[in-house]
Amino acid sequence: MSDSNQIAQREQGKLMRQAAEEQAREPALSPSVDVFEDSHAVTLLADLPGVPADKLDIKVQDGSLSIEAESVIPTSANLRLSHAEVRAPYYRRRFSISDDFDTSKIEANLKDGVLRLTIPRREESKPRRIEVRAG
Repeated sequence: MSDSNQIAQREQGKLMRQAAEEQAREPALSPSVDVFEDSHAVTLLADLPGVPADKLDIKVQDGSLSIEAESVIPTSANLRLSHAEVRAPYYRRRFSISDDFDTSKIEANLKDGVLRLTIPRREESKPRRIEVRAG
């Protein structure tokens, strides 16, 4: 078996294990996300109602951005839940990120239940104007 086949099989096995681990965890909701892109960066706005910053986990690894969060709904100790619309207060979403973006400079801000992630483009990936000289 060639080295490239072995590497491909290892990567496929790794991805399958990651998917199985995610499914084994608690059920999760996929948050709604708006994505805006311009020549300088890509911005993601994710709806994460009830999620405090300490229950938010954002990771970048191997060209993948993952968002995991747990919603916390404060209730009084003397109240008992009689009906719940949301049974899984966990959020999970994963995105692929191209090499055009500089993941070491991601900025994250959580305000009023909306996560704003800004991922800047690498300088060499930004469009640039080429000046043409006549003659």
